[in-house]
Amino acid sequence: MFPTYSPIIPQPKKYSDKYLIVGLGNPGREYRLNRHNVGFILLDRLAQHYGLPGFTKRQGNAVITTGTIGDAPVVLVKPQTYMNLSGEAVGSLFRFYEIHRDRLLVCVDDIDIPVGTLRLRARGTSGGQRGLQSVIDHVGTQSFPRLRVGIGRPQGARAPASHVLQDMQGDELELISGIIDKAVEAIETYIRGGIVLAMSRYNGPLGREG
Repeated sequence: MFPTYSPIIPQPKKYSDKYLIVGLGNPGREYRLNRHNVGFILLDRLAQHYGLPGFTKRQGNAVITTGTIGDAPVVLVKPQTYMNLSGEAVGSLFRFYEIHRDRLLVCVDDIDIPVGTLRLRARGTSGGQRGLQSVIDHVGTQSFPRLRVGIGRPQGARAPASHVLQDMQGDELELISGIIDKAVEAIETYIRGGIVLAMSRYNGPLGREG
């Protein structure tokens, strides 16, 4: 008589209840107010608003801070690899914390969106943003939420690469600061109610009624 075997049923993967909130930028004081550092500026504002500690803890190729937003545990991440290699740090932390892709939010500047405009998406391509493409490559999927902050295209003949690495000043800096406050609200809405609700309330220019 042949022995009987019980089938091996694979167990579903258990994910963390944490949210991984990532801001993209370039490390170093010389880049602090660059248009390309809007992701870093947003995470600093987010941490300050919710009383989280400063970004003093180093983990892998990133600096992080932890706490709660909207009663949910969060890990805020600023990669220290420079923009175009951001995925090296993000992919490592994404796997370390066992984050579900729906709880990974990447915050980044976007040259193709007008200044003072937010655009949240549940998934999608990088749209040519190299830092975001690096995250897609290292996480292994493009099915994760992202929050883009518009910085606008340069006027005249200025090259895009030069434009994103210039400091924001005057009215532009004030407008970006205002939209970052809205982005902070959008992130809490995403955590409390999901990306679709956050999209419905916050996609669009500063001053739009939610």
